[in-house]
Amino acid sequence: MTFLIDIRMADRRWRKVRGLSARLRKAAEAALRRGKAPAGSRLTILLAGDRQLKDLNHQFRGKNKPTNVLSFPADRAKGAYLGDIALAYGVTAAEARTGAAHFVDHAMHLTVHGVLHLLGFDHETKRGASVMEPLETRILNELGVADPYATKAA
Repeated sequence: MTFLIDIRMADRRWRKVRGLSARLRKAAEAALRRGKAPAGSRLTILLAGDRQLKDLNHQFRGKNKPTNVLSFPADRAKGAYLGDIALAYGVTAAEARTGAAHFVDHAMHLTVHGVLHLLGFDHETKRGASVMEPLETRILNELGVADPYATKAA
């Protein structure tokens, strides 16, 4: 299946991460395939800084703080464009450090997570999470990324 994924880097720190665009594109494509997106689906990934995500989070969710990823689904009646996801560099880096994950692996997880939201998946209820989180885990496993929901042994 063919998908069009536009990656835009609004924060220059993302540019320093070798191989990032290719890995995020691969993660998005895997999520689109497993999430049963129609062939020809399109989306945009914005790689931004914390300030931009804070502003977007405040504007669209009423939360005045940066967040790791935001999803903005498009009107499905308008065709193949699924919407946009945005990732915050600083939040992603901090979460990767505290979660003992590789930065790129965590960015891939956030990309998969955001794409699944564009496809209508959600985790706000136990039922929704019981569908979305195992799907994320399967997709990440296919990509060679560890299960982000696995509990760590003490």
